[in-house]
Amino acid sequence: MLNFLYGPLLYIAVAVFVIGMIARVVLYIKGLSQKLDRVAYKPQMGLGLQGALHSIFKWVLPGGTRAWRINPFMTAVFFMFHIGMVLLPLFLLQHVVVIEYMFGISLPSLPSGLADVLSIVAVLGLLGLAYRRIACSAAKALTTKQDWFVLILAGLPLVTGIMFRFSVSSYEFWEFAHILTAEIFLIAAPFTKLSHIVLFFMSRAQIGMDFAIKRGGHNRGPAFPW
Repeated sequence: MLNFLYGPLLYIAVAVFVIGMIARVVLYIKGLSQKLDRVAYKPQMGLGLQGALHSIFKWVLPGGTRAWRINPFMTAVFFMFHIGMVLLPLFLLQHVVVIEYMFGISLPSLPSGLADVLSIVAVLGLLGLAYRRIACSAAKALTTKQDWFVLILAGLPLVTGIMFRFSVSSYEFWEFAHILTAEIFLIAAPFTKLSHIVLFFMSRAQIGMDFAIKRGGHNRGPAFPW
């Protein structure tokens, strides 16, 4: 079973993830309104790209926008979770070994102590996001069953990975659970709200282009985006 998880199912999961995310990007671009968006973007592409990059850059920095600064709890738990979810799958030593063996790509690895801290911090961030969906009335009103499903789906590889790392018994079980939940995550991502892995950047880029081209955002300097 482990050979299957490390072999065919891993290739299938990565292929579904990559192809699915590319499809989501293509569909997003094709869904832009010809009258409202494309007409403005094409003749002002340079200005629009500046706005797009500026918007993305500000939103991936804690405190980079006013929205982050006025919601410190949300900002903290968001970055606690997402920093771990970005760094650990790619740069955890065990993952680096698997990536190099399966795909021939060599990546640097995180120190084991730092990886352990990132794992625990990411789980705490996930719990914070879940708490916000319960405690914040606005978030609670907008939360659906799919939102809870996505949180659980994102959390399972983290939790099983920590158990795999620190378990003194049932070692093979936690290895199996970690690999399987990670591959389910990859397969499900393009078909759920986890597609925001790429669509976050697409939407931020579009908003940045809109304000840079249509609303004079390029003249506002550091005040844009707010």
